[in-house]
Amino acid sequence: MDQPLAGLKVLDLTRALSGPFSTMILGDLGAEVVKVEPMPAGEMARQWGPFDEDISVYYLSANRNKKGVGVDFRQPEGLDLVRRMALASDIVVENFKVGTMENMGLGYAALSAEKPGLIMASISGFGSRGPARDWAGFDQVAQGYSGFMSLTGTPESGPMRVGTAIGDLTAGMWLTIGILAAVAQRARTGRGQHVETSLLASLAALLSVQGQRFLSKGEVPEPCGNVHPVIAPYGAFETRDGLLNLAPATQAMWVRLCGILQLEHLVSDPRFLTNAERMQHRHALKEELERGLRRRTRKEWTALMIEAGIPAGPINTLADVFADPQVQACGLVRSLQHPRLGELRQVGLPLGRRDADETAPDAAWRRPCSASTRASCSSPMALPRARSSAGWIGRWPIRPDCRRPHERRRPGRFREPAAEHPGAYRHHYPVPAGPRQSPQSGRPGNAAAPHNSGERGS
Repeated sequence: MDQPLAGLKVLDLTRALSGPFSTMILGDLGAEVVKVEPMPAGEMARQWGPFDEDISVYYLSANRNKKGVGVDFRQPEGLDLVRRMALASDIVVENFKVGTMENMGLGYAALSAEKPGLIMASISGFGSRGPARDWAGFDQVAQGYSGFMSLTGTPESGPMRVGTAIGDLTAGMWLTIGILAAVAQRARTGRGQHVETSLLASLAALLSVQGQRFLSKGEVPEPCGNVHPVIAPYGAFETRDGLLNLAPATQAMWVRLCGILQLEHLVSDPRFLTNAERMQHRHALKEELERGLRRRTRKEWTALMIEAGIPAGPINTLADVFADPQVQACGLVRSLQHPRLGELRQVGLPLGRRDADETAPDAAWRRPCSASTRASCSSPMALPRARSSAGWIGRWPIRPDCRRPHERRRPGRFREPAAEHPGAYRHHYPVPAGPRQSPQSGRPGNAAAPHNSGERGS
């Protein structure tokens, strides 16, 4: 099956997570994505652990299906190369600090004056206007600022962050939606546009019912942990071998649940007759239900509940998830060949596509994030196999050197200026000398990275 975005050229000026996640989705859908990384060290996420050999797992997670270019943004020749690549593209994606693109002469107004059909897409931390426009875009800060953390956690724990960088990831997804809408509109009008979102906006859009509770009724929700704010019983319950999610959302489901657990007497208990009464006595109700649930395992209860039409499922670890037959049947994990790591397993694009005459979803993957890619220099968007006017563009990827900056810059080791082109660098791809040092302990090990970073959207 043809890839839906085949033929679209995307210039990826992003780093960290939110922007690279957006452009990876575009690449997965068939767009030609060329990622520009600053010389000499490459994108910041290459230095973030943990590491597979000496390659950042963080970087691997958001940079599949991309070609690569290294450019020194500090040199005028480097900025001119980026400008020419932008004008040869359909879409430019960036997540610099607000105003940086304009300061480099690469703002939407300047570029669209030369190419009216250009689409620019931007992610910031808090938006391009307003008193917080210049704040750095860090996911946890945005989770707290948006109110998202105030909904997460328990009354005892207080506000908690979500376990993934949800602000970064949803900002990337919202931006992709905006890009696709702009592409569809350009097909009708011939004109591009500037699409933007932020970590703050993306999280505010996910407040959903909780946000509407405040806007409609003035109610300020508080964290309630694994219980439902308006339905009982509903949430996580202990079984013989761990936690099970149960969601008997109707009165009929509640009655069936009591029968399965051999707790029929609870149906007529005055404390639990209606949902309102069960909400009032939810702690006592949880103790009663868990006495019955501890007789079996999560897997056994899940099968019984599903058979009875009661929504239920185990709370899995990631080891459980990736060994699960349903996850495997849906093809959520894909394998591809990495030129240095060999077989690389990744969570794939969670979209299945079928043509009328096909019996299976499209599963095509074109290349891993660090495929060795060379191309002729027929246009600024191609990948030259030698020098361009300012960027040394060679084997992809830029070397993911994992040493600290003061250890890395040895003459003739990590970078060597191309004397005839001051904006260009050659890469020698050296093997780091000795084991990595954890910045916390000074001992060999993998240093964990923050969930986000960047001067602007992470």
